[in-house]
Amino acid sequence: MSLVSPSAGAAPRGRLGLLASSLVLLAALAGCASGPGGATGGQATEPLTESDEPEARTRARLRVELATGYFEQGKATVALDEIKQALAADPTYAPAYVLRGLVYMRLNDNRLAEDSFRRALQISPRDPDALHNYGWFQCLQGRRPQAIELFQQALASPVYGGQAKTLMAKGICQVQMGQLAEAEGSFARSYELDAANPVSAYNLARLLYRRGEYVRAQFYARRLNNSEQANAESLWLGIGIERRLGETQAAEQLGQQLLRRFPQSREAASYRRGGHHD
Repeated sequence: MSLVSPSAGAAPRGRLGLLASSLVLLAALAGCASGPGGATGGQATEPLTESDEPEARTRARLRVELATGYFEQGKATVALDEIKQALAADPTYAPAYVLRGLVYMRLNDNRLAEDSFRRALQISPRDPDALHNYGWFQCLQGRRPQAIELFQQALASPVYGGQAKTLMAKGICQVQMGQLAEAEGSFARSYELDAANPVSAYNLARLLYRRGEYVRAQFYARRLNNSEQANAESLWLGIGIERRLGETQAAEQLGQQLLRRFPQSREAASYRRGGHHD
């Protein structure tokens, strides 16, 4: 729920709350290495089973699964080595290129990241996971109209299980483009599909707060702040909403939680000074 790092090509802190690039990458991984069916491009084909999956594809898939684990542990270079072995076994395995793109994004090598995503889409042009991740890459590079188009293509797949994360990423790009009404719609749909997603909940509450719809904002903020996914930003937003609605006791309770759980945050410092949410 924290803001995208300025070094990642996103808006500086102080804009509407977005999400850390690492969180998006981890969310993206939910589908990028999705097993033997990962390179079907979203076509409704009969899935491969162990008996008919080629041996080279099996080796590549297992290597990508290992690489995914290493990537999630923050071991990017180890993951990259596994990906190289996967591609040596099967150079046509699209999920390996998608994961390679994510690894190079983490390593700040934008040229190789883009090349990886392009290679994946050359192999499997309608693969929604490749489209999603390449779209997020484009968004971070400031090429937001292109990103929106890629997200739309991913969302058009009838077999895509990652709709919520793509709508979330689409909403972030729309905020950066100043398309706040469209962003609200994207976050609302993402939340409908995955109410446990803290990023969509936070951003939806933030947009509603900025528009003066405090009761609706309160609904999303309270659900988030009553969960284990609350952080300093969501608590600070909740304080602002409760104050706007005259709920001083609820605001004070959130303030105490903020001071107890995140005492070193800048939101806690603002609360101690008697500041107000913008």
